[in-house]
Amino acid sequence: MSALAPLVVILGPTASGKSSLAIWLAERLNGEVLVCDSTQVYKLFNIGTAKVPAAEQHGIPHHLVDLLEPEQIFTAGEYRRRALQVLAEVTRRRKLPILTAGTGLYLRALLEGLSDAPERSEGLRSRLREKAQQRGPEHLHRVLARLDPGTASRIAPRDTQKVIRAIEVRMLAGKGVGEIHLAGRSRLEGYAVQKIGLSPARDALYAKVEARTESMIRDGWLDEVDRLILTGIPPDAKPFQFIGYSELRAHLNGDLPLPLAVQKIQQATRQFAKRQLTWFRKEPGVHWLPGFGDDPKIAAAALELVQGSGQ
Repeated sequence: MSALAPLVVILGPTASGKSSLAIWLAERLNGEVLVCDSTQVYKLFNIGTAKVPAAEQHGIPHHLVDLLEPEQIFTAGEYRRRALQVLAEVTRRRKLPILTAGTGLYLRALLEGLSDAPERSEGLRSRLREKAQQRGPEHLHRVLARLDPGTASRIAPRDTQKVIRAIEVRMLAGKGVGEIHLAGRSRLEGYAVQKIGLSPARDALYAKVEARTESMIRDGWLDEVDRLILTGIPPDAKPFQFIGYSELRAHLNGDLPLPLAVQKIQQATRQFAKRQLTWFRKEPGVHWLPGFGDDPKIAAAALELVQGSGQ
């Protein structure tokens, strides 16, 4: 019987230092980084999605980033398919795969699999999009909250694409997204998975979120959004719904002063971090570390965990 291949998963909220820790471990353990993030799969949207610039990757290969054009649609199932291919390739090269997980659904899809969900209904989707345009995305979120409160609690009110899909699944399958995902899944096989969670103190995390937002603005985030608009990417493209991109678009359109846009981005990011922590706290088998991934003590503790497991 062949031995299981090692897979290290670093999970936690945005701004907790997952990428820094993954790169640090990869340098010491002959590893490569696999990104599990629903925003970083899109090309051109770089600063606001917190992609690690090439100069800061320290020569460590990063996978599952920049897979799609902004107009394309991506699903958790497609992420799983691509991630399995990359995992096999990295393992074949005798490298340690280190996965940084910020999107809980994608991580669940990879590790636990996803059952068959109903096919898309363009007619239903069109009607729901029309409702969103007429009455705002929050109206659809309230509809979802009545149909499937558990799923609604995990989706941001303005994430119209996810809300529409969740309503579609509930109406066509007669059950919620969570029930669909629990049925008939095919778990990841052949890997010994070690999960390390980053859980810095809430106040410290929020302070880091605010400082990072301001740093992103200084690094040219506003110029990036301006260039993206000029390329002709449709305003309803999925990446323009990401935190920060919609607020900065509103500023560039003259609808929102920049200081207020920054405040809104910081608030939305704090709320997102809270949702991530709520999701990941339910993830089984996580060894939680009480700090940021770029803290030397936390990094040393993570290295000891991985080495202690024989990986």
